[in-house]
Amino acid sequence: MVLKPALMLVALLVSLAACEPPGSSDELDSSPLKGSIIETGGERPRFTLSDTDGNPYTFEDETEGLLSFIFFGYTNCPDVCPIHMAMLATVIGRLDPADRGRVRVVFISTDPARDTPEVLRRWLDSFDPGFVGLLGTLDEVNAVAESLLLPPAAVPVNAGESYIVGHAASVLAVTPDGGTRVKYGFGTRHEDWAADLPLLLQWKAQIP
Repeated sequence: MVLKPALMLVALLVSLAACEPPGSSDELDSSPLKGSIIETGGERPRFTLSDTDGNPYTFEDETEGLLSFIFFGYTNCPDVCPIHMAMLATVIGRLDPADRGRVRVVFISTDPARDTPEVLRRWLDSFDPGFVGLLGTLDEVNAVAESLLLPPAAVPVNAGESYIVGHAASVLAVTPDGGTRVKYGFGTRHEDWAADLPLLLQWKAQIP
């Protein structure tokens, strides 16, 4: 039986969501947050990719002291990526200006063949011009995903110009102190994002 493209997309997304690991043995089951919280011992993620201006973007340095959201996706994504970005743009846009300045959304492309810097910048601007877009080879991007305990992106071989990219469906939040990461799956409700943002902005990791 040959699956139609839409059914292939559903199957692929379900497969990725199912195989996406919880994060670590330190994931906490009880917290006031709606997302799945993971203690990381105070370590902010460390990686460097290129931004849409072609400059190196070192996550650890650029996001120090900020609430940061990391998401892996691509501009031709039919549903998961635009829904996550639209949701984040909406809830962040409703924060007061001082708090908005303390938030970064970092979108990492999983489709280097089609997501040129210009294409990615234009797509992100349609949600929020302040969103950061990062690019690298698929191997570089997947190395970052692996370091964050997220599944790698999967690009079909010999797919032509139109194809679906499999990628992690969760947004990863990194608290301003760098000590906590929180995963938000696809389908997180608007009210959950709105409730969690103020808590994430003031979150302090419970590091022994």
